[in-house]
Amino acid sequence: MMTDPIADMLTRIRNAVRMEQPFVDVPTSNLKRGVAEVLKREGYIWDWEELEAQPVRLLRVYLKYGPNGERVIRHIRRISKPGRRIYSPVSKLKPVLNGLGISILSTSRGIVSDREARQRRLGGEILCEVW
Repeated sequence: MMTDPIADMLTRIRNAVRMEQPFVDVPTSNLKRGVAEVLKREGYIWDWEELEAQPVRLLRVYLKYGPNGERVIRHIRRISKPGRRIYSPVSKLKPVLNGLGISILSTSRGIVSDREARQRRLGGEILCEVW
């Protein structure tokens, strides 16, 4: 039984990037779709799509690399965990690596990056950091 599906998704992405795979498949959910959409909007992945598979639907995430094969996602880390949830109001959201990275938040208006959250004046649960 998996207790933290978001951590599983991030670990699969981290492992695929280290092995320089073109894509990675993860079981799908609305939260994972939101995280993949934020990664796409912020330029960390090329795209994502849902695949019909048995016994569960899969989310295929197409990973992005630089022109010489350098990794776009260098670090991806889970912040809020099932044992310790981390919430932050908009006034306490800090830029990751002075704006070179992003935090992904779960807000009342959906899954957004920290830049979008500051722009929309939203706080929420900090899911992960990417740079």
